Amino acid sequence: MKVEDYDFHLPEELIAQTPLLERTSSKLMVLDKETGEIEHRHFYDIIEYLREGDCLVLNDTRVLPARLYGMKEDTGAKVEVLLLNEEGQDKWKTLVKPAKRVKEGTVITFGDGRLKATCLSMEEQGGRVLQFHYEGIFYEVLDSLGEMPLPPYIKEQLDDQDRYQTVFAKERGSAAAPTAGLHFTNELLDDIRSKGIHISFITLHVGLGTFRPVSVENIDEHDMHAEYYSMSQETADLLNDVRAKGGRIITVGTTSTRTIETIASKNDGVFKCESGWTDIFIYPGYTFKGIDAMITNFHLPKSTLIMLVSALAGRENVIAAYENAVKNEYRFFSFGDAMLIINRRHQE
Repeated sequence: MKVEDYDFHLPEELIAQTPLLERTSSKLMVLDKETGEIEHRHFYDIIEYLREGDCLVLNDTRVLPARLYGMKEDTGAKVEVLLLNEEGQDKWKTLVKPAKRVKEGTVITFGDGRLKATCLSMEEQGGRVLQFHYEGIFYEVLDSLGEMPLPPYIKEQLDDQDRYQTVFAKERGSAAAPTAGLHFTNELLDDIRSKGIHISFITLHVGLGTFRPVSVENIDEHDMHAEYYSMSQETADLLNDVRAKGGRIITVGTTSTRTIETIASKNDGVFKCESGWTDIFIYPGYTFKGIDAMITNFHLPKSTLIMLVSALAGRENVIAAYENAVKNEYRFFSFGDAMLIINRRHQE
């Protein structure tokens, strides 16, 4: 299976640079995963496609303001640091630019010395392990000094940092937002609950590997990045109950999908309270064991995300849908429009 099979033409002007004023006003493409039929709606219509007894699964990860701008303490040279994974005791795996300026022992200072970091070790491709020093609470210092690490295809400044957080964001740890969840408001979630539809939460901390291109020619040679996930006992019990009663499990985003499928695959379709690291790579040929439908955004050409979507709805259906989205000027990527992939025959 070739990476080129997941390419499509995307005009640059369709890459959404800023979020819409109203979260729920984005377009919604409804794609029948069996027939490939398409409907054009708005996201606030999503409730029409959900039925009593279904369960939405949302990722409650919270994006860290993980981009820091500092300078070398000895020379004053400017350094940019992106936090990736916390290793405990104030040690973090990071990406540093320009990496050549930061060697073992280099001290970087941020915000007039309110936060400092010492380089403990050097890794490939700009990776550095940094030991942070500060007074008070680290995340409060980070909130005051850091910036949201917007994806590289977004060139505009974000005026309201909260627009790159879901309204249900809770567990700190992501380098990027689970963007399918950005379309929901608390009011819409209340309306969904009032219809008898369950809402549950998992956590998957999105890593920068989300934006890493597939650099191999054959898909099955790609090494997937690992991300931390967790599912509570409450969520596991709810999902098992929904499945037993014939309800549908509908994931919001590829991150929720990867978490659900990781757990369901390990436990013969049963959900359990657990946490760990997943590097599951879902592409056509994969048999889904946990989900019935998915809400997602429109993804990068030749990315692992469009491959995951194609595993659920079929490559031909997805590529045709994307071409339709381009024709109808849908907005793409993080701040873009949404797609619901569902089996319409099972709608009623």
